[in-house]
Amino acid sequence: MKYNYEILEIDRKLATHFCEQTHYSPIMPRVTKHFLGFYLENELKGLLTLGHGTQPRGTIRKLFPPLDVKDYFEIGKMSMTEDMPRNSESQMISKTVKWLKQNKPERKFLYTLADGIMGKIGYVYQAANFYYGGQYWTQVYMMPNGEKLHPRSTKKLLIENEKFSNRDKLFWMTKDFIKEKGIKFIEGQMFRYLYPLSKSAKRMMDQESTVEWTKNYPKDKDLIWYDKSVNPKFPIPRPNFTYEEMMYNPQAKNKNEINLLGMF
Repeated sequence: MKYNYEILEIDRKLATHFCEQTHYSPIMPRVTKHFLGFYLENELKGLLTLGHGTQPRGTIRKLFPPLDVKDYFEIGKMSMTEDMPRNSESQMISKTVKWLKQNKPERKFLYTLADGIMGKIGYVYQAANFYYGGQYWTQVYMMPNGEKLHPRSTKKLLIENEKFSNRDKLFWMTKDFIKEKGIKFIEGQMFRYLYPLSKSAKRMMDQESTVEWTKNYPKDKDLIWYDKSVNPKFPIPRPNFTYEEMMYNPQAKNKNEINLLGMF
């Protein structure tokens, strides 16, 4: 079924509230420029955010050395209410592409990542005709409550680790501290996807990118995980990450306060 979404820009507060209700990871990226709400009969049914990741310039220049942050947007969050069928997400992406061409014609690419650590291979981007640019390895911490914690969000734990290990300055938690705290250090994949927003951008993909962009898409069988805190050489089953009881991420305090106010 084809849906005639009305796209409206919404504020961060409403977008975050919707994300916390509908997305597998409720953490809203900080570098978000546009929060697009997808409405049917005046009811918010979907959300797609546009912005950049933690290294905006580094990301695009690794793929296209001459380009800069102004040349692309990255999808940060995308989610829909449970009553919407799966193929409606592809329609939402199609509407976003049209919105970008009309409202941000200077942008050359729409970029996104499928979070393999969370078991996401990127089927929605494959269905939306994105190009695949390979995968790379990344690491996160799995906390005792199942929460996924990015290494950049471990400042308080690193201070505790320094005292525990009698060390002056740490940038990664030590193995003895991880073991003591019941933390796991998980390695998994991120899968790159890119959509050219013009014919000239497509030519740039073919001729100027450091990455080969194809339609040879990965599948579930390609997902791999390692627990580097135990044995980094042998694959493990998919980790069961959960955000039901957020305690360690910076957004945990705000989310818990909202819950106490009865907004969920």
